[in-house]
Amino acid sequence: MITIKSQDQLESMRKAGKILSDALKLMEEKIKVGMSTYDIDKIGHDYIVSQGAVPSFLNYDGFPGSVCVSIDDEVVHGIPRKTRIIEDGMLVKLDCGAGLNGVHTDAARTVCVGNVSKEKRKLVEVTKQSFFEGVKVIKAGCRLGTLGHVIQSYAESFGFGVVRDLCGHGIGTDVHEDPNIPNYGKEGRGMRLIENMCIAVEPMINLGTYKVMQLDDGWTIVTEDGLASAHYENTMIVLEDGVEIITL
Repeated sequence: MITIKSQDQLESMRKAGKILSDALKLMEEKIKVGMSTYDIDKIGHDYIVSQGAVPSFLNYDGFPGSVCVSIDDEVVHGIPRKTRIIEDGMLVKLDCGAGLNGVHTDAARTVCVGNVSKEKRKLVEVTKQSFFEGVKVIKAGCRLGTLGHVIQSYAESFGFGVVRDLCGHGIGTDVHEDPNIPNYGKEGRGMRLIENMCIAVEPMINLGTYKVMQLDDGWTIVTEDGLASAHYENTMIVLEDGVEIITL
């Protein structure tokens, strides 16, 4: 069911979005070679809690961390571990949520650590830009197929694979709400966005095949061909004539 947020809910989401944005910036600044993914998770968790917010991912459907920290071929849902060490040249994806007054926000960034290859850096740039290409068409009345088509067309023009098995989503009183928001689609198809809907748009783009699989830990999603993946996400409010991104 699609829910339209009240003005009080939107204001709480804006505040939570600012906290989440600052938490992601802090983690990006602190990441360095030799850190564990557990160290990164603790930085994000501690900052969110220090601001009076709730880490939305912690124990969500049983997830054991506050930040999904995924490396290179890990697309999303990487579990923070003391034994998983960041090395030079890695892509580190940070996917995190912050909640306040019963509502939630969700955002993700991909960080290049050290001497990252040109092709992986290009993947990160294209993934981020594919999000902003999508933003150009978002407004009340935009169809989800059109949004997905724009993201897909941009990413695939560089020869990259657009993940099909995972998608963006509505967000608000729950981290994941209706509707699902694929990063691919046909122009002019799908449901229309409605003013004051809150959505999380999150392109997940692979260097090679779009196909993915889940590891035995029950969480981590990896590329089928073992090549790198990038992820970029923000929570936003749909407006009559555009969009307000609240996690930048």
